[in-house]
Amino acid sequence: MLNPDTTTIELSRDELERYSRHLILPEVGLEGQKKLKAASVLCVGTGGLGAPLTMYLAAAGIGRIGLVDFDVVDASNLQRQIIHGTSWIGKPKIDSATDRLQEINPHLQIDRWPVRLSSENALDICRDYDLIIDGTDNFPTRYLVNDACVLLGKPNVYGSIFRFEGQSTVFHYEDGPCYRCLYPEPPPPGLVPSCAEGGVLGILPGVIGVIQATEAVKIILGIGTTLKGRLMLYDALNMKFRELKLRRNPECPVCGDHPTVTSLIDYEEFCGIPQARAEEEKAKATLQEITATELNQMLDAGKDIVIVDVRNPDEFAAARIPGTTLVPLPEIEQGPGVEKVRSLVNGSTLVLHCRSGMRSAKALQILQSVGIEGINLKGGIHAWSDEVDPSVPKV
Repeated sequence: MLNPDTTTIELSRDELERYSRHLILPEVGLEGQKKLKAASVLCVGTGGLGAPLTMYLAAAGIGRIGLVDFDVVDASNLQRQIIHGTSWIGKPKIDSATDRLQEINPHLQIDRWPVRLSSENALDICRDYDLIIDGTDNFPTRYLVNDACVLLGKPNVYGSIFRFEGQSTVFHYEDGPCYRCLYPEPPPPGLVPSCAEGGVLGILPGVIGVIQATEAVKIILGIGTTLKGRLMLYDALNMKFRELKLRRNPECPVCGDHPTVTSLIDYEEFCGIPQARAEEEKAKATLQEITATELNQMLDAGKDIVIVDVRNPDEFAAARIPGTTLVPLPEIEQGPGVEKVRSLVNGSTLVLHCRSGMRSAKALQILQSVGIEGINLKGGIHAWSDEVDPSVPKV
């Protein structure tokens, strides 16, 4: 339980009216609202999870909210990142989030950290906050947030989302387990697709983010039963909640009885990112690539070209390069797609593309291994939209 110092905290008349529905709750009351005002929370990320959770924390009266985010608002964010609006596209997320939170509650103190959280700055940034909320979407930062929380003795309110499923818990709280107790090792790079590759239901982060905000408020107030030691799993398609019991691992390298990780490490290295990038660049070096502008010039010149789109059918239905044929990557990986591509080529120049060039590069490697040569479209359909035809949506 946290014990924010409320001895010097007073609520103005406006605040008393604003929080009146809290004040009549015996579990909150005037003293509880003062605790919320005295508390400080750091949210790492103002994206899918950070958007709803910070908005509700602001409305609840958390006195000081820190925001860590170095990204800019993209149109594809707006389907789920409800703190940002259309007018903010291309502008820093941290500015958009600050503007919205101050509109929700002008009594807030908002600390802005427009940087990428790293091993060099994490301890300094997290040190002065009562608890940390993890709104990130990548494994290196999740391990970084976890280790920083353990080293500083801070609760870590965790959440993650993918497609139609989400999960949440509270790590390193009252002798409970940490993230490494649940996931001692990160998955191999590329094994777990990102939301950009696998998609996410736009409403899903609202559910998980609100759960994270609820846990943060309960911890600050010292009420209820938190998710410490319980991993809550949410299945939006079937509208089911279930939970798994978590236990602290005495052998955990960070929070165990004899920790071996006593300072922040290189989390990109820990998660195998540099090695994966090196292997990817090595593999790509064997592939021939073409820019969208060059491909368009070849098409205008009447060259005999077959363009194969390896995205999924829904992506293809939403946006496509004219004259392309759909052969999804899974079909190529499983075999039938290979013969389909072979029949399409028939002496023509083969060009493969996807959303950004990653999946098509993988498909081309598979095809080359069975004797089918081709060219990868650098930057995929996004590059085509930027360089050739802006009317094609970036899907």
